[in-house]
Amino acid sequence: MALRTLIHVSDRVSKFLMILAAVWAFGLTFVIVADIFSNNVYGQPIYGVREIVMNSIVMIVFMQVGYAIRSHSMLRADTLLIILPSLIRRVFLAIGYALGAAFFAFIIIGGVDAAIYAWTAGSFEGEGALRVPTWPAHFAVMIGSAVAAINYVVAALIDVFGLEDVEPLLLESKPPKIRGV
Repeated sequence: MALRTLIHVSDRVSKFLMILAAVWAFGLTFVIVADIFSNNVYGQPIYGVREIVMNSIVMIVFMQVGYAIRSHSMLRADTLLIILPSLIRRVFLAIGYALGAAFFAFIIIGGVDAAIYAWTAGSFEGEGALRVPTWPAHFAVMIGSAVAAINYVVAALIDVFGLEDVEPLLLESKPPKIRGV
């Protein structure tokens, strides 16, 4: 039951962050178009758009990475896995999932101090009329990395240990499976 709850919460959070990132990206297009229009028509860009876009892209990527992992949309080469026996295939999958979870755990470990500093010191990007705070991007990286690491663990539980009966809870379609896994 705890595993089912973990997968359910992971799915809900991943999907929510993916939708939030998509809405954010859609809204960002209007800001960019307004800046281009203002620059071309009035000869004056909108101040702060560059900083908003720089921070937003980072936030959008990290908010969507958990869903990409959970829906098996991350780039993966299956050529070798297809020809391996089931036990060796599961070992390689476990190693890959462990490396993915470790990668995002290292991002969290390496970024915690910067996120806390950005929050407490009031770090900003940009000069002049509009200064954009950097702490939202730092915390988006931390949250997105945590969701990604958890989703690698969930993927390992499902793919390596064969817990297909608990998947998928919120994903619309079942991800493609490797034969024999």
